[in-house]
Amino acid sequence: MNEIKSPYKYVGTAPIRPDGVPKVTGVAKFGNDYNLPGMLHGKFLRSPHAHALIKSIDTSKAEALPGVKAVMTAEDFPDQNFAYVGAARVQVNFWHITRNIMAREKAMYDGHAVAAVAATSAAIANKAISLIEVDYEVLPHVIDVDEAMAPDAPLLFDDMITRGVEPAPTKPSNVARNVTFEIGDIEAGFAEADEIIEHEFKTKPVHQAYIEPHACLARYDPDGQGELWSASQGHFVVRNLTAKIVGMKLGNLKVNPAEIGGGFGGKTVVYVEPVAMVLSKKSGAPVRLAMSRDEVFRATGPTSGASMWIKVGAKKDGTITAAQGKFKFQSGAFPGSPVMNACMCAFAPYDIPNQHTEGFDVVSNRPKAAAYRAPGSPISNFAAESALDILAKKIGMDPLEFRHKNAAHIGTQTIAGPKLAHEGYSETVEAILEHPGYKEKLGPNQGRGVASGYWFNGAGESGATVYVNADGTVVVATGSPDIGGSRASMAIMAAETLGIDYEQVRATVNDTTSVPYTHVTGGSRVTYASGMAVIGACEKVIEDLRKRAAIIWDVDVDAVVWEDGQARPASSNVGDFDPLSIGEIAAKAGATGGPIGTSNSVAAGGQAPGFCTQFIDVEVDPDTGKVTVLRAVCAQDAGRAIHKGYVEGQMQGGVVQGIGWALNEEYIYDSDGRLSNAGFLDYRVPVASDLPYIETVVVEVPNPNHPFGVKGVGEVNICPTMAAIANAIANATGRRMDSLPMSPPKLLEALDHRDGGEL
Repeated sequence: MNEIKSPYKYVGTAPIRPDGVPKVTGVAKFGNDYNLPGMLHGKFLRSPHAHALIKSIDTSKAEALPGVKAVMTAEDFPDQNFAYVGAARVQVNFWHITRNIMAREKAMYDGHAVAAVAATSAAIANKAISLIEVDYEVLPHVIDVDEAMAPDAPLLFDDMITRGVEPAPTKPSNVARNVTFEIGDIEAGFAEADEIIEHEFKTKPVHQAYIEPHACLARYDPDGQGELWSASQGHFVVRNLTAKIVGMKLGNLKVNPAEIGGGFGGKTVVYVEPVAMVLSKKSGAPVRLAMSRDEVFRATGPTSGASMWIKVGAKKDGTITAAQGKFKFQSGAFPGSPVMNACMCAFAPYDIPNQHTEGFDVVSNRPKAAAYRAPGSPISNFAAESALDILAKKIGMDPLEFRHKNAAHIGTQTIAGPKLAHEGYSETVEAILEHPGYKEKLGPNQGRGVASGYWFNGAGESGATVYVNADGTVVVATGSPDIGGSRASMAIMAAETLGIDYEQVRATVNDTTSVPYTHVTGGSRVTYASGMAVIGACEKVIEDLRKRAAIIWDVDVDAVVWEDGQARPASSNVGDFDPLSIGEIAAKAGATGGPIGTSNSVAAGGQAPGFCTQFIDVEVDPDTGKVTVLRAVCAQDAGRAIHKGYVEGQMQGGVVQGIGWALNEEYIYDSDGRLSNAGFLDYRVPVASDLPYIETVVVEVPNPNHPFGVKGVGEVNICPTMAAIANAIANATGRRMDSLPMSPPKLLEALDHRDGGEL
């Protein structure tokens, strides 16, 4: 299946995970497991209204309750300037961030934090929040993205003028930003087409549904220094955001990484940490603050819901001539949906000369959207890949052959700007075409669907420290929280670089004072970028080991080479020396210059995008509308798999989440804008009995920009799944489902009203 056999000893294997024993024995500490002497318990007061002016907050009764040590509102945060900062794709506004953490002028969604308390027990904290009196003036609200864009929609911000439009609008609206991308001549492209299809699609917000709620422990000291223990995808980013919001110097805040019970993009932001730090500052005691499951659903970022329109044209021979998309994304109560990513990813696997995509970032009375596994791409992918399936049927072409014919290759012009610099997509299509299951016959009420997906993959800033112990064992420390097996991957790459056994390496995740700055574990960047930092540090250590060997042998360092974990004479002319192992050199470190170790930092570039193709077989019960997933096969380009088991696990996990997104998951609001299903009993995620075995095909087209050929693997696997299931349902039932989730009631209604529309 186009797999390249790894030429390495450890790269491509699947050794036991370094953190396995602590996690299965319960020793590992997560965000809510930390305690300090004198610790207080924090609790939020949250708005019951979707949109309401906060006229006043009276905390006096709560403050008078015995056991209450601190009460805070948004007024306890320094106000931030209104300004967008950061790169075009990732812009933040601290004025918005502060108000999302705690409502200031208005409560913007059901569950919006309004105040918080710290008390000597959780029971007292709960009693205290019930004593806080808030005078609300309830305002009209809007939930749906199309309704939020209507001219008469209630405005969340009276002064929001749409950015990205020239000339700038004169009237405020709920559209925070408009983005447009274009290559070629879209009208000319459609004029070339023999067949053109247009279709509209909708998706609902879905949550990342991590098992562990947000939690932290904060301590603010009288000297102005502080410390946090936080379960996050990036404790350096937690430090930066918390310090900015609270008004601390970066150097005065130390953040320790707790183990993390899932994130998937949803723990790249802060909700509890700044609040806990302010409560600790006001009370003079450590404060632990943890959300309930209800709070997680009501107040932390789901991904966007969307309303989309797709138009695609092709010649009779299957050549796609033009593709167009309009994507309206809910950002929640504050701007910042991933609609720009959606615009750039929708048609990215294909060589389409004429493209035009337009995106709208739309605020509505929902929690602020947060990243979810390839943010933006799975949503636009559902629309684009469903449309491509409709078009393939129109021209009578196998849907995989259709995709393969139009596959992007090195040199393909992307709508995002750069030309594609990596292969990998067509190889995933070929892997599925060659899979024995793709041609198997199906039974009654069964259908097979295919789809492909794309994600940019990230790189960026990472740091690592590598040092050698006196017995020759090696410690590899990074600042990347391990949410996908990065400890094992770092140890593998260190062992491979140093030429030593995997068992000699211990990989750790260190706090913000112990390793160089490291960006979040997100964007499928860690194995690539942090791996490059580790490899670079190991290479520095090797140079040092060669120097130490040269001192021991009393020869020039150029006369020493490093091979298979040993220093060896470069040639017989150097002298008759026995090889020196890393342990032998480390044992003499005190006499050759002191401890052996170094740090290394990178601002990595050269990452390769992720490509994935899937086929999924389903069976639809015509009497109930229930969809059973019979088979799911995922082929993904991993560049080169460092830890094969973890790569396969990432692929399987993405498909499982895609199945939930496709068939069941959605936020449901009542007429008052209150979330009706804020818990796992009512918010339906897949369980084991809902799933088949997820078959993985690891395709390896190495990235030449990485020493071991790494490409990120954590996200693109979720992108095709919803469209593949929709396409399978269409083939099973003759009915095109264009709205997610494709839940039994919706599908049954569609089956009862078949209109013979486009499949």
